[in-house]
Amino acid sequence: MKDNKKVIYWLLTGCVLIFIMVVVGGITRLTHSGLSISNYKLISGTIPPMNDTEWQAAFDLYKQYPEYQKLNQHFSLEDFKDIYFWEWIHRVIGRFIGVVFIIPFFYFLLKKQLSRSTIKKCVVLLFLGGFQGFLGWYMVKSGLVDRPDVSHYRLAMHLTTAFITFAYTLWVALDLWYPDTKEVNTKFRNLIRFGLGILIVQIIWGAFVAGLDAGWIHNHWPLMSDGKLIHETVTIEQNPVWRNFVEGKSGVQFVHRYLAYVVVAAIGLIWWKSRSMTLTILQQKAMHLLVGLVLLQFVLGVFTLILQVPVVLGVLHQVVAFFLLAAMTFTLHRFSK
Repeated sequence: MKDNKKVIYWLLTGCVLIFIMVVVGGITRLTHSGLSISNYKLISGTIPPMNDTEWQAAFDLYKQYPEYQKLNQHFSLEDFKDIYFWEWIHRVIGRFIGVVFIIPFFYFLLKKQLSRSTIKKCVVLLFLGGFQGFLGWYMVKSGLVDRPDVSHYRLAMHLTTAFITFAYTLWVALDLWYPDTKEVNTKFRNLIRFGLGILIVQIIWGAFVAGLDAGWIHNHWPLMSDGKLIHETVTIEQNPVWRNFVEGKSGVQFVHRYLAYVVVAAIGLIWWKSRSMTLTILQQKAMHLLVGLVLLQFVLGVFTLILQVPVVLGVLHQVVAFFLLAAMTFTLHRFSK
């Protein structure tokens, strides 16, 4: 680690900033603030309206789009300022992350502090960061045409790319932190990979739930509602049937709700299998962290649902999903390298 300390701190700083970005993004979504800024200006957009004239101009621009015309005609200028703040800070953090990644990268490159392998990984990171910015614009654009909401597919792409960018940044930092290799139990490593894959699928469907506001229906647990394990609306909202599970509110919630059990079972299996192995201290801590976080996330998911998605619980649910992905990434690394 000693030779790469500055590079590792740089990458971990990026991880922290991505985490903050996702938290603010969750608040932006839950407060319905994401469509408050309908244009994109890379440089000048960093500065918010500074006087009454500029605020009125921004509000007048907002009035030209479906969210105001169909949902928020009752909004005053002060109401608009509230939602503008969250979208503005979300975009500013995104720009700041770009600066934090790009400038130190070229500094380390010129100082020859990056190995050939690390350079390639950092180029991938820069691409992921740029792609994430594009997806943010692409997502917002979908809510400015006919309906006053963004496409849940584009929201899922935007959120999932943020999670993957974070996980890959952490992985690159861990490669530098723990450069030594050891014999790998490929069977157990592949089991962790399977668990990570299931977790990512669950994150995608979580984004579908957020994008379709599917958390505000069937607010019961453990049954969906009316004493039913599977509510009849799960398969009848969309046609053909398969579309219910990616576009229907009931179907999407059904997948996210019951896939949570699969995630818990997968991590439980990983923990159970690890008990018969000789583990390092870090591997033992990784196992305990995984189990603790997945149980916490499950409980948060239940309360978020039955309390009809209060902003605090909704954000916490997303935050713990982030921590769970970090723990899974760390665990996979410790059993892969």
